[in-house]
Amino acid sequence: MSQPAFRPRDLVAEDEILTGEAVALDLQPLGVGMRALGGLIDLVIAYLLLFLAMWAAGSLADAGVLDQGTVQIYQVTAIVVVFVVIPVAVETLTRGRSLGRLAAGARIVRSDGGAIGFRHAFIRALVGVLEIAMSLGGIAFLVAMFSPRGQRLGDLVAGTYSERTRAPRLPEPAPGVPPELAGWAEVADAARLPARVDLRVTRFASGAARMDPAVRARLAAELAQEVAPFVSPLPPVAPELLLQGVAAIRRDRDRTALRAQAERAARLAG
Repeated sequence: MSQPAFRPRDLVAEDEILTGEAVALDLQPLGVGMRALGGLIDLVIAYLLLFLAMWAAGSLADAGVLDQGTVQIYQVTAIVVVFVVIPVAVETLTRGRSLGRLAAGARIVRSDGGAIGFRHAFIRALVGVLEIAMSLGGIAFLVAMFSPRGQRLGDLVAGTYSERTRAPRLPEPAPGVPPELAGWAEVADAARLPARVDLRVTRFASGAARMDPAVRARLAAELAQEVAPFVSPLPPVAPELLLQGVAAIRRDRDRTALRAQAERAARLAG
């Protein structure tokens, strides 16, 4: 069975990573809104820890355990630990995750999609003192609004971004290849369809039986015209059979590609 040729670099979408094997990995950046939500959760936790540390210092000073000079050193140390040491340790040990990112369904990755290391986490934490801790996230939000992939200043400096880890719900699986197209499916070359067309074809193939016959015939004819330029050879069958065959072979090939992509992503993350 012939396979679609890999796309050249200039055809790779902005939200994809091209590996050294010329395979595009579809890595979706997290939206600014969800990223702000995750950052807000982390910021609240950080200020809660800082408040507890300052309260402990004040209690020790009132009890006469610490003098004023020691309290000031303690407070500066607490700020460094809360806003630098803890974020660096958490991001390094969890490979870019935090409580806020777990809630938002994201993790921090390198620009090439690999797992971040200590250097990336350290740079992000240092810059984060200015753009998150000192400005309550205002600078980070403004920069993310106008930067690629919703990156904040620390991401731009460290070469990282926030990747979405929760995939959207997929449509119901399409039925298998119709018997009339079994021979054609073995030699067919179905190139990658545009995302919206691919989704419409899959939904049509899985839900055609529940449609009104007239609407079903009209949609099948329209979709077949959109799919035809991406299929070779084009079988001389009814539009609905063509769509069922294309959906089935694309599903099988996408499953194989996704399995290979997951293996490559795991190697990058390792």
